Amino acid sequence: MNKNKFIQLAACLCLLGGLAPIQAQELPKKTITMIVGFAAGGAADAAARIIAKKLQENIGQNVVVDNRGGAGGNIAHQYMANAEADGSTILLGSIGPLAIAPHLMKLGYNPLKDLAPLTMGVVFPNVLVVHQGVGVKNLAEYIAKAKAKPGSLDFASTGGGSASHLAGELLNQRAGIEVVHIPYKGGAPALQDMLGGRVSSYFAAPPTAAPHIATGKLVPIATTGLTRSSFMPNVPTVAESGYPGFNAVNWYAFVAPGKTPVAILERWNKELVKVLNSPDVKADLDKHGLTPAPGSRDELAKYIESEYKSWGQLVKERKIQAD
Repeated sequence: MNKNKFIQLAACLCLLGGLAPIQAQELPKKTITMIVGFAAGGAADAAARIIAKKLQENIGQNVVVDNRGGAGGNIAHQYMANAEADGSTILLGSIGPLAIAPHLMKLGYNPLKDLAPLTMGVVFPNVLVVHQGVGVKNLAEYIAKAKAKPGSLDFASTGGGSASHLAGELLNQRAGIEVVHIPYKGGAPALQDMLGGRVSSYFAAPPTAAPHIATGKLVPIATTGLTRSSFMPNVPTVAESGYPGFNAVNWYAFVAPGKTPVAILERWNKELVKVLNSPDVKADLDKHGLTPAPGSRDELAKYIESEYKSWGQLVKERKIQAD
C-alpha cells in the first residue's frame, strides 16, 4: 500500500471511530415520553400504546404514553414545540394541530417550523354515525333531514380544527347543509354524549363506533375516505353516496421539537419505521381500524404541507372560526 492510500484509509478509520460514540448517544438513556394530544380511550391513544409497547421492546428503554388532551390536540403540540430537543420526547401529532388549527386561531407555535417530522404513523377514515333516535338510515336521509330543518342536526368532533370537525364542514359545503358543530376534548367524551343522545351525529373512528353499531345504538351512515374502510366494508363512502371525490381521512404522524439534531431525527425515523413495519404491530393496529403508513421524514413534510394548504382553503371558503 502506498503512502497516500494509507493516509486516506487512516483518515476514514479515524472518522468512523469518531462517529461511533455519537451514534451511541443519539437516543438519551432515560425514559422516553410519547405525547398524545387526546384523552385515553380514543384512536390516537390506542395507536400510541400499541406503538410504544413495541418501541420499548426494540430500544430496551422505558417508553411512557402521556395524554395531554384539550383544544383539539393543540395543547400537546404547543408543549412539544417547547420540549427539550434531546430526543427524549416525541409526539404522535394529528391532522388538526398540524394542518388545520393554524388557519383557525393564533397559535404559540408554527407547526411547519417548530415541529420536526419523523414519519407518518397511521391513517384511517372516520365514519359518520347517527344516534338511533335521529331516525335516518343513510346519507341521503340525513341530508334531507338537515335541509328540511337547518340547524336541527348537530355533529360531534374530537375538537375544533380536528379531522372530524373538518369532515363535517366539508360535508356541509358539498351538500349545502348546515349541521351544527359540537367540539369535545377527544373521542371518548364525544362518544359518551353521542350514546346518551345529547348530540345527534358524530364523525367517529370506526373501531370506537363499531361495538355500538352492533347493538343498534348508533347507525353508520358513511365513511369519509375515497374507498371503503376494510374495517367496515359494508358501509358506503360519502364519495359513492352522491359526492364524488369527497375525502377526509384522519392521520397521526410522529414529530419532535424543531431544534432536535438531525442525527436524532434520523434515528427516530429508523426506530419508528421498524416498529410500524413489524407484523404484530400491523395486526394490532388493524384490529382498531388503523393502517400504518411509515415513510421518510421528507415524505411526511411534503404531506403535511399539502394538507395544510388544502384544509386552509376549506377554512377560508367556509369562513370557519375557532370554537
